[in-house]
Amino acid sequence: MMMTQQPMITGRNHMVVAGHYLATEAGMKMLEAGGNAIDAGVAAGIALGILQSDQVQFSGVAPMLIYLAERDAVISVAGLGPWPQATDPNYFFEQCNGQIPLGLRRTVIPAAPDAWIRVLKQFGTMSFAEVAGPAIHWAREGFTVHPIMARFLSRYRDNYAKFPSNAAIWLHPDGRPRQEGDWLVQTDLADALSYMVAEETAARGKGGDRLAGLEAARLAFYQGDIARTITDYHAAHDGWLTMADLGNYHTPIETPLAIPFAGATVYSCRPWCQGPALLQMLRILEGIDLPAMGHNSADYVHTLAEAIKLAFADRERYYGDPDVIDVPIEQLLSAEHGAQRRSMIDPKQAAPELPDAGEIAGFGGVPFRPLNDPAAVEIAPDTSYVASIDKAGNICSITPSDVSFESPVIPGLGFCPSARGAQSFARANHAASIAPGKRPRLTPNPALLMAPGRLAMPFGAPGGDTQPQGMLQVLLNHLLFDMNIQAAVEAPRFSTHSQPNSFEPHDAKPGRLAVEASIGQETGTELAKRGHDIEWLPDRADAVAGVCAISANLETGLLSGGADPRRSGRAMGW
Repeated sequence: MMMTQQPMITGRNHMVVAGHYLATEAGMKMLEAGGNAIDAGVAAGIALGILQSDQVQFSGVAPMLIYLAERDAVISVAGLGPWPQATDPNYFFEQCNGQIPLGLRRTVIPAAPDAWIRVLKQFGTMSFAEVAGPAIHWAREGFTVHPIMARFLSRYRDNYAKFPSNAAIWLHPDGRPRQEGDWLVQTDLADALSYMVAEETAARGKGGDRLAGLEAARLAFYQGDIARTITDYHAAHDGWLTMADLGNYHTPIETPLAIPFAGATVYSCRPWCQGPALLQMLRILEGIDLPAMGHNSADYVHTLAEAIKLAFADRERYYGDPDVIDVPIEQLLSAEHGAQRRSMIDPKQAAPELPDAGEIAGFGGVPFRPLNDPAAVEIAPDTSYVASIDKAGNICSITPSDVSFESPVIPGLGFCPSARGAQSFARANHAASIAPGKRPRLTPNPALLMAPGRLAMPFGAPGGDTQPQGMLQVLLNHLLFDMNIQAAVEAPRFSTHSQPNSFEPHDAKPGRLAVEASIGQETGTELAKRGHDIEWLPDRADAVAGVCAISANLETGLLSGGADPRRSGRAMGW
């Protein structure tokens, strides 16, 4: 049995795993106080906007999958805002040479606050004051900068320095990035959250119930002083967000996508994110005896890498906001399409670049050939993750995100409204092209596996385009190779980089396969013979995603938490 760096946490009542140990604690506090998994997931997610404010913004994105035990149903919460109505795509096409530069005009409508409050209203039990309480405490009182944050602040120091309001929070007065162990206080953000709590309290004081209080907190952000502060700043600095954009926003609750795999059902959000690519990878692989190849053998790594490329080729041609464009998602997720794509895998030769997308009758799509970047693979610059499960069997899988170094912090608020526009494409007719009212194609993609009476597994990761790749490998480790969830998370991984990077400027590394050292030199040599451009990574490298998961054994009632030591995730349970 593999020795893990972190112990596997087990329990029988409830569990939380999150991208920072204090966020995990925030979620556990809700469960210990009688809240459910939704309360816990929201509390942990809001806390991540403080504790990992380099990678997660309270005003960012928060896509979710939620299993409601009483209904025996899985729902998807989009948690992703569209481009403002005043957006002018020609600004990027013509004045920015087809790029989306740093700055205010990357901003899309911030969706996370509405998403947090909507799920609390419909599926939670607690108030905004209760779930935001831990986050407000750590914002106002402070916490120590952890190693991953210190690394990000150092890497993106020049970006932070472009915006004085950002530099004032995450850099020292002399311009040095905050270091590991430094004390970080975010008073303006604490005040903004406290204002939402005060509006909730005032509504309750006038006789309103819990739902009325939550709505008052939501309106404080989308129609109150916070909205006015955001839109006044945009008006003064050539931004596009307006009071109408904010006031009219409501995050949709949707039916998730799902496919059968290995006796279970795997769920993802719709193709406004890259989540369906994970399902496509599984469809391609379902006809192959992977265990017979041997875990992380050359045959196994090669097969997975080629399947990932094929799924990403379809992502690049077809995925976009399905409320705006027609995405052939049923065909892409069909067993027939998976078999056709599977037939394209050459067991002895790697595709030298991203393969062509699959042809779907009646759907054209616009192929995109990115600029090539031969540089070494780097950690993707955003995102965290939260999973929670309660005694009743409710489950949350949430991937909150948005960085703090791509657009200015709104003075007095302490946060950057979502700069997720960086994941749109400034290219006409691309499936994920910029348009008013259209959502970018999001990398964060929470997942959930359900095998009734046997297993439930919420899982997800930070890591940009490596997210579904790492999630795929962890799922297979646990489901097909019978690793416990912590071992499944820690096992050596790899990632492909032939696809266009989802982040602006959307470059690619054709043929690149980044491989952790413990996969072994012999395997790497054989992969190179098959045409893979091997880049060796140290063990437990943060460049292969940072997967966290909970495995719930529904036969025995045992809950097991897996947290990736490649990042700063931790699990707690009872």
